[in-house]
Amino acid sequence: MKKRIFQIVEIGKEDDKLSRAYDFFMMITIIVSIIPLWSHNESHLFSVIDMVTVAIFIIDYILRLSTADLKLKKGFLSFVLYPFSAMAIIDLLSILPSITVLQKGFRLLKIFRLMRTFKVLRIFKAFRYSKSIIMIINVFKKQKDSLIVVCGFAIAYILISALVIFNAEPETFPTMYDAIYWATISLTTVGYGDVYATSPIGKLITMISAILGIAIVALPAGIIIAGYQEELENNR
Repeated sequence: MKKRIFQIVEIGKEDDKLSRAYDFFMMITIIVSIIPLWSHNESHLFSVIDMVTVAIFIIDYILRLSTADLKLKKGFLSFVLYPFSAMAIIDLLSILPSITVLQKGFRLLKIFRLMRTFKVLRIFKAFRYSKSIIMIINVFKKQKDSLIVVCGFAIAYILISALVIFNAEPETFPTMYDAIYWATISLTTVGYGDVYATSPIGKLITMISAILGIAIVALPAGIIIAGYQEELENNR
């Protein structure tokens, strides 16, 4: 019985219909649970949604905690270690704010609003119910070194571009922060238009910066696509 519960609450095999149904049910519950966050106004319907969804999350948390030994395979120590795992902490943080709703005596307005923001973490619970998301996470893990190198290039590009434009146009960029902001939006080719070069040399630097920025932005996209294709082949 315990082993079957573990198979259901964890991502099951493709042919395990009950496990897939549970995953689908939890995905729907997660989506419904964040509906009250779309409005600042409280209503009876939102309160009911919150209470029902948090009750489901509590049951889910208890089921996972009760089968922690099958997941971590460390005997009784598993039940101690599981609450400190990343996903268990997210589960707990998504439950705690709603407990203040169930226990009205603790509904201090400021504390409630502060804790209510933690409900956004519920969306991260969806990660464990989707194989596609898990594949993407694996891609980032496997391509971590390459992505770190590209991130280093991007940071170096921003700092060097900022330093050049900061000295080329001191009137337009009075502080280094303004120059870094300009370099960042140039890297992403966003160009809000609130900060821009005005002198001929500054415009030339902007053009060069924009061209290099496109190349740097394209690098992580290529790495991630190649990694995702490799992950697809491995899964097949």
